[in-house]
Amino acid sequence: MKLYSGPLSMFGAKAQIALHEKGLAFELEMVPFEMDRLYEPKHPEVERINPKRQVPVLVDGELEIFDSTQIFEYLEDLAPSPPLWPPGAAARAHARLIEHKSDEVYFPHIIRLMSLQNTLEDPAAISARDSAGRFYHEIEHELGDREYLVRSFSFADIAFYMAQFFGERMGAHLTDSTPLVLAWRDRVSQRPAVRTVLRPMIDFLTRNGRPVPSPISRVLAA
Repeated sequence: MKLYSGPLSMFGAKAQIALHEKGLAFELEMVPFEMDRLYEPKHPEVERINPKRQVPVLVDGELEIFDSTQIFEYLEDLAPSPPLWPPGAAARAHARLIEHKSDEVYFPHIIRLMSLQNTLEDPAAISARDSAGRFYHEIEHELGDREYLVRSFSFADIAFYMAQFFGERMGAHLTDSTPLVLAWRDRVSQRPAVRTVLRPMIDFLTRNGRPVPSPISRVLAA
């Protein structure tokens, strides 16, 4: 099994964490990436397999798939234990919804912030941070008295954790107004699979003089 990812790919990191959580052996190929040119020129295998020309791409024998959510589903079928979707149709649907919202509802605000780092007081940047903050309060409500977002640790936790890592980098900070989310983030940061994937990403940011979310790096350093 081979995973094509990138040193600053949020979606690639999701797939990496899932593979480590499942205990599956895989080869990791980090495609060329530079801060000024990003992923240009595209890796030929990524370009061949994924019409969107993006990582992650997973190759397992003759199977070639892309998109982190599709990779999640394949890994759950391939290695049902340990499970990363909760038991029960309703609980699984709920976890899938949180995973989807992390990618498609929350993360677009962070993408917007990426283009506004030099004008963080621009109304568009303020609006993006406010929208992210509302999502944090939604997740606070989701957590309630649970350690993880849906019963046990799941793909939903992986998705929101990685999205929020980039949110923290771009200025959409968690605050004391969501103490359950803060505690959840520290809890997820302690998982060996998460630490294995986040440390190289933090090292890459540091080498390139880019800011590293101090709350996360502090926990990982412990």
